[in-house]
This record gives sequence, C-alpha cells and structure tokens, in this order.
Amino acid sequence: MRKYIIGILLLTGNFVLAQKTISPKGNWQNLDLKKDGVFGMSTEKAYTELLKNRTGVFVPVAIIDGGVDIEHEDLKGAIWTNKNEIPNNKIDDDHNGYVDDIHGWNFMGSGKGSFHFDNIDLVRELRKEIMKDPNSTKTKELQHQLDDKRVPLESGLTVVERQRKILNNISKQIGKKYPDIKEFENYKYNNAEEEDVLIMVIKGLKEYPDYRRKFEEEYNLYKDQLNYWSNINYDPRAGNSEFEGRYYGNGDVKGLLPVHGTHVAGIIAANRNNGLGVKGVAAQALIMPLLAIPEGDALDKDEANAIRYAVDNGAKVINISAGKASSPDRAVVDSAVQYAMNKDVLIVHAAGNAGMDVEVSTVFPCRQYLSGGEAGAWIEVAASGFIDDKTIVPWFSNYGGKTVDVFAPGLQIKSTWWPEKYSTENGTSMAAPMVSGLAALIRSYYPKLSALQVKNIIMNSVIKREILKDKCISGGVVNVYEALKLAGTYY
Repeated sequence: MRKYIIGILLLTGNFVLAQKTISPKGNWQNLDLKKDGVFGMSTEKAYTELLKNRTGVFVPVAIIDGGVDIEHEDLKGAIWTNKNEIPNNKIDDDHNGYVDDIHGWNFMGSGKGSFHFDNIDLVRELRKEIMKDPNSTKTKELQHQLDDKRVPLESGLTVVERQRKILNNISKQIGKKYPDIKEFENYKYNNAEEEDVLIMVIKGLKEYPDYRRKFEEEYNLYKDQLNYWSNINYDPRAGNSEFEGRYYGNGDVKGLLPVHGTHVAGIIAANRNNGLGVKGVAAQALIMPLLAIPEGDALDKDEANAIRYAVDNGAKVINISAGKASSPDRAVVDSAVQYAMNKDVLIVHAAGNAGMDVEVSTVFPCRQYLSGGEAGAWIEVAASGFIDDKTIVPWFSNYGGKTVDVFAPGLQIKSTWWPEKYSTENGTSMAAPMVSGLAALIRSYYPKLSALQVKNIIMNSVIKREILKDKCISGGVVNVYEALKLAGTYY
C-alpha cells in the first residue's frame, strides 16, 4: 500500500496532524526529553557525551521501499556502492545476477523501464480467476469485493473534486494561487459550500503549513486508487516476460517518484555535519535502496528478492516501512526472512497507520512464519509523538501489546524529500527508520554484537511509560543514549 504516509482527512475536514496544535523543532526526534522538553530519542546527547572523538565502521542499511534520490544534497556520501561492479558496462561484473547494480536494485522495473503504481492483491487474484473461469462463483465473489472497494472511492473522489474546485475558485478570487491563513480568514464566502471549505483549509493551515500540497496528494490518492490500485485493466507487468525469472529489474534506484524512500533514507542517514536540512540518526550508515514497494500492494516475490539481495550484498539492517493486509505468497517471504535471520541481519518493520491493534488484524510482512515460529531479529515499530502525556500515541499508529516491540518518533518528522528538498511527514514509516538508524549506530560502534543482541539492547533501553505498557512489548520509546550505554556493557 501507499507506504504508510499519513495524509489529511479530506471528507470530514478533521485535521489532527499535531499534538495540541504545537509545532516541534525540525530535529525534535533527536532531542532529549529532560534537556529540550520533547520526547525525542536523545540522539544529540549520545553524540555529545558518548561518541565524541570515537569513530565507528560503516554499516550498510537496506531500504526496501520506493525510490531514493541518491543525489540529494543531504544524502551524498551516505549511499552504499557496490565496489565489485563497474558502472554502466552492461556486465554483471560480480556475478550476483544483477547487471550494473551500483547502488542497489529496482525490482519494479525491467530493461524496458520502471513503474511506480501497481494493483492490490485482490485485483491480481481476480485477474487469475478470470483467466481460469470468468463465470465461476469465486470470480463473482472477488468481483463483488472489488466493487465494494471502488464504489466509496468513486464517491469520495466526487466530493474531493468538488472541494478542490471550490478551493481553487476561492484562491482565484483572492488573487493568489496559495493564499495564506489571513487571506482565507478575510475572504467573504458566498455560500455554505465555500464556508465549509474555508473552515477546513484554515484549520488545516494552522496545524500543517504544507496543507495545500497534502490536499493535492490526497486528491491524487483517490485517482491513483481508481486508476491503478483497483483497476483490473491496469497491469504494469503485462506482456513482459522479464518478470517471470529469478533475476529481473534494473539499476535505477531513484525510480519514477522517489519521495517516500528519500524521506526514510534521510531519517537514517542524512548528513549530520553539513549544516543543511536535517540530521540523520546514524552518521556511518550507508543506504542501499531496494525498490519493491509500489503505490498499491507490493508483490511478495519482489519483497522476498529484495530481502535476499540485501543479505547477499552485506546489509546489516533492513528497513521495511510498508505493509499490506494480505500475503498470497507468504511462504516465499518467510523463506527470505529466515535467510536474513540465518545471516545475522536485523529487520525493522513499520507497524502501520490504521490506528488499530495488529493482534486483531495482521500487517504483512510479519515476523510470524506460516509454518510456525517467528523471526527473532525482527523489530516491529509503532509511532510516538513529541509530548510526554496521554497523547504520546498519535491517532494513526497501530499498536499491539504482544506484536509491536517499541515506539519511536513518527509525528511531524522533517526529512529529505523529492523534488522539494525537505518535507514534514507523519507515520510509522517515519518511526521504523528511527529504529533502523539506532540499530545501525549500535552496529557501527559495536560491530561484534549480533542482530539479536542489538534488538535486545534496543528493547531493554526504552524510556517506559504507563500508557505504553499494553501497547507494545517493551512498554516504551526507543532512546539512542540509553541504548548505546547498554551496548557498552556487552563488550
């Protein structure tokens, strides 16, 4: 699915994107609760007090996501490079099955190009059943399920298109493409519809300065779901036999829309010393972009191959800030996860943004194996906010007292973006790379620790809160300072 980015609630106008409408500092996730008054991870404190004058080793961190802008000003120098591959010679120099995989691999592409949108699993299943028997009972049941999804989307798009038209007309009357709050407040509405849209926009701008861009994103989301995700006539792999083999894809790790992956990458590894935009958690992390998460449902085969690529090419941590409600080829993913566990690789996964208990409804991929047992070196991450009170769990974050391991900052997180240089986003997609960055930091300064030891250190060094004791296994929010202190006792 759309990789756990949280947008706005267009249909109701409910806008709850900030705790108590307070905007934190842009680097709040790395700040300290006692010193700075926000519930960050104490990253800066750790660098100042624990890591000063120390040098860690470089740690490859695989991001299984969408594309990453590897030329971004804040990511240069933080991208993994395959030193055994000669760029652009169209030869698989290192004989790993991937030609010119210089900085990672794109499993959502082929020699003919790349794609960004894909179907949901339901559409793929329906397409297969239609090929078998278009009139079967199962085909009809699946078609009915798909119709149930499309009807509200069509209705929603109609509402949002109307809101968008009214908003654009108001802006035109004001005389600006993007009026500010005062200009909207001073506008004299002509009817009830304009009044409703004004209330929505003014409230949105107060709590989220980038509201207009978010509005357009959500408008496009409705269209994307209808045109691509749930469209039986759209298939990005149709007629391309390259996708049928074990090795497929291309070396274009930027992809077509490198937004989400770029944001995740910056949280982990943005340059800490260049005075630009943001500071990543792990100064020695090297990002390995692996494109396997489209707008739509990821193909299990793509996710599995991405995990195996990461392991075979030296990743010590794998970040997966994405999920879906089903996994038709779950055994294939399970096998890849087991492979990662056997090779001492830590997997960090975002818990999801449905505001639900994931013990009731599983999000895939997951640590539990279909055949029984589970992945030990797996950390499931929920999102936390910046205020130390009952609102610490944002409205969107999934949770689970027996399935989610930790909470980490995931509200109003500023990081690298494309084509704009930076953007502030919400979601467990942002929380997971906080933990991946921490894991990379531990493995950088304490490289002899195993993946399971790193997980245990992260779990046992959280800042506990009563409100979290039934919402995650550890009962707390990750803390870089405390984790590094604890890691030091293992040596």
